[in-house]
Order: sequence, then structure tokens, then C-alpha cells
Amino acid sequence: MKSSSYQVLSKTEIELIHQHSLEILDEVGIRVEVQKMRHMLQDLGCRVDDATKVVKFPSNIVEGYLKKAPREFTLCGADPEKQWIINPDTRVYGGLGTAINMIDLWSGEYRQATLKDQVDHLVLFDHLDNIVSNQMDIWPHDIPMQSIHVEGIRSWAKNCTKSFGMGAYGVMATTDMMEMTSLVMGGSEQIQNKHPFITIVSIHSPLATAHIQLEGLMILAEYGQPALMSPEAMAGTTAPVTLAGLLVQHNAEIIAHIVMAQVVNAGTPVMYGTVSTIAEMRRGTVALGSVETGIITAASAQLAHFYDIPCRAVAGATEAKTMDIQCGIERQQSMIQAALGGANYITCVGTIESTLAGAHELAVIDNEIIGMVERMARGIEVNDTSLALDVIKRVGPAGNYLMEEHTQMNFRREHFIPKISNRDAREIWKKNGSKEMLENAREEAKRILARHEPKQLDPALDKEIDDFVDRVLNRTIEDFEAAEWES
Repeated sequence: MKSSSYQVLSKTEIELIHQHSLEILDEVGIRVEVQKMRHMLQDLGCRVDDATKVVKFPSNIVEGYLKKAPREFTLCGADPEKQWIINPDTRVYGGLGTAINMIDLWSGEYRQATLKDQVDHLVLFDHLDNIVSNQMDIWPHDIPMQSIHVEGIRSWAKNCTKSFGMGAYGVMATTDMMEMTSLVMGGSEQIQNKHPFITIVSIHSPLATAHIQLEGLMILAEYGQPALMSPEAMAGTTAPVTLAGLLVQHNAEIIAHIVMAQVVNAGTPVMYGTVSTIAEMRRGTVALGSVETGIITAASAQLAHFYDIPCRAVAGATEAKTMDIQCGIERQQSMIQAALGGANYITCVGTIESTLAGAHELAVIDNEIIGMVERMARGIEVNDTSLALDVIKRVGPAGNYLMEEHTQMNFRREHFIPKISNRDAREIWKKNGSKEMLENAREEAKRILARHEPKQLDPALDKEIDDFVDRVLNRTIEDFEAAEWES
């Protein structure tokens, strides 16, 4: 059987959180920053106060529009033959993008991230077998801010065959991302049913939208592209200190955003996302590496599946500042909770320090941890072959199974075989240089980067991509601001 699922809420408790969330939406409401969306909701029958920008959602509207969200969608890569079904029964792993600093792979220096770091991260993700997506994980400091989104897509198009993602960055930037992704994939019709681009929509807790994120969500919905509704509520500061209270608020925020996506375009693929955690109450700061993050994740997966939509969760996060034991403990416990808790798209790879810093060797280590977690989740398969009765009888007392055909046929599936962890006897380990796991991971990352060659794009497409980036570089920040919708 598969490993037991990790459930933190009963069916009655899920229903109670749902009902309380509906009550919050109906009586308290959500601050909706974009006037265009407020008017759309008012036309549906929501109660709108333009002075405060608060929208109150009747329960029948919420429940009706939640049903319009699809149960599944297909994520694909820049190579459209690479595909992953995303639904409440599947599970994949991707990156998590907020790293503005890097631990240098060669020198170990802690420094600001660069465009080369972003490209190298994409290359690593393309080669790591347990990872399907990069979420704009590295934020470079050495390029103009207004071009970060298009430079990210150009780097992806030229160096990666898997899927890519970013955040919702307002009207102009999100439109750029949709147009550029369509260009890379051969036209907008090529991204309608198989989605190479997946977007995190951040939510402003408590009970508010972030202006540019909501604008971005509306553009994504117009294009029918996947949106991951993701509050980062902190129990004790931006949410009630109790986890149940946080879940009521966080659930209200998420389902309101799902409703808004469906109002723009019914059938828009969405995920019930979570980056919610607790506050470090001694400092008032975020504690993504806390054990409570995993508990909230498991509860979020249960709530997502109650609505019959997939769940996106953060895991593998740590508050550690170096790649030490704390870093390992925090990232593995949260990955286990996310996987066994039922999350379907787990973003977790290659960061430390509340995801503010990245490290290429950590991506390699996370790939190995994911392999372990997936083996754990698979549990024990019991059938005639795995029970091995005939083999046990044949080998008999004091025998050995090493040379048995049954062993050769089954060990690769049955056993997790690490790539960078060391299981050698001490004498062999010392003979091979006494290398620790981090050193093995660094060497593996360097090997992957050394053998990478950029993709050979059609010259016409290559030029179109470069021309698109040049057009964006010629804009000013004021151009982006002018494109925003009225508050």
C-alpha cells in the first residue's frame, strides 16, 4: 500500500473552515484594489464600497464560481513533448522564486544574484530528474528591473526544455509574459491546452488584493493560463495566531481570488496555493522553515481537495543562513509534510534564508531529497512478484539473494539509490577523498553546467525573442505604471 496520508483536519473541521470563510467573505469582504474587477463583481451581485474598495461576496456567488474552476490541467515544457498532468491526485516538484542573493558555487561567497546565476539555475533544473519547473527562482541585480521578466523567458527559451513560471506583475509585464511565451511556443493557440508557463499570484494578507498581482491575474485569466493563488499569511502578525484562525482567513483570501479568475474567464486553471506560515514571535519575522508551515500545507491540501482543485505548496524552505544541519532538517520535514499531506505542485528547490538566497548545490541536494520523499510516499507494493515466495523457497536457509534474477529485475524500482549521498565504508570514503555531501553536490552541479549547451533555436525565432527583449528595454518604469488599471 501507499504510505498513509498525513491529514490534520477532519471532514467536519474542513466544512467548518469553509463555512466560516464564506461568512468572512459575506460580512467582512476583501479589499479589491482594481476598479475594473470591483465593477465586474458588482455586476454579479457582490456588494461593493468604492470608497473603501471592499467587496462583500454572497455565499451563493462564491460557491457557484468555485465550481467553474477545472479539476486538472496539463503543464508542459518549452519542449511540448514534456508533459505533466496537474490534478488533486498527482504530485510534481518545482523551484521557488524569490532569491535575490546567491552562495557562489565556486567561491562560497554570499553575494547578489546575477543573470548568469538565473541561467545556471535553469540549466540545473533542466537536468535534475525530480524537478519539472523553475519559478523564476533567481532575481538578477545586473540587468534593468523593467526587463527581468522578459530576460527570464529568454533565458528559459534558450536553455531549458521544462516548464517555467513567474509572478503576476501587472498589466504590461504580464501581457509581455503571455505574448513572449506564445512566441516561444509557436503561437497563442499552442498554450491554450498545454501550459508551459505557470504563475504565482500573491495575496495581500489580511483580506486584501495586491494591485499589480490582481491586474496580472486578470490578464492570465483572459489568456486562460494557470494561476496559483498564494497568500503568505503569518500567524500572529497578518493572520490570527491560531492555525485554525489562519486557515479561515487564508481560505477566504484564496477562494475569493479563484472566484475573480473565473469571473474573468470561466474555466481558467487555478491552484489553491499556500506560502502561509507562522511569525517568529520574538522578532515579528517570517518562519517558513517552521514545522507549522508543513501543518498549514497539509491543511491547505485538504481544503483544496474539498474544492476538487490541485494544491500548490511551499516546502523545502529554511531560515538557516548556511547549508548546515538546520537547513537539512527544515527542508526535509516540510517536503515530507507537503508530499504526504497531498500537495500537488510543491515548490521547494535550491533556496535558504526564507527563500531570499539561492545555492546551486542545494538544488542538487533537494533533487535527492525529493527522490527519498517520493520513495517514502510510494510505500510498499504487495503482489506475487514483490512477496517473492518462490525466490525465498529457492534460496533457502543461509543462502544469498544477490545473484538472483528477481534481485536484478526489481532492485532499481524497490530501492532508492542516492546519487550524492555516500554509503561507502569509511576506508573507501577516505580513499576517495573524504568528501561530504555538500562537496559531492557542488561537483555534480559543476558537471551539469560544464556539459550544457544552449538550445539551437530557429534563427528567425531567436531574433524575434531578442527583438522583443530590446523593445521592453527601451521602456521606462513610468511606461509600466501608466499601463496599470485604475484603483
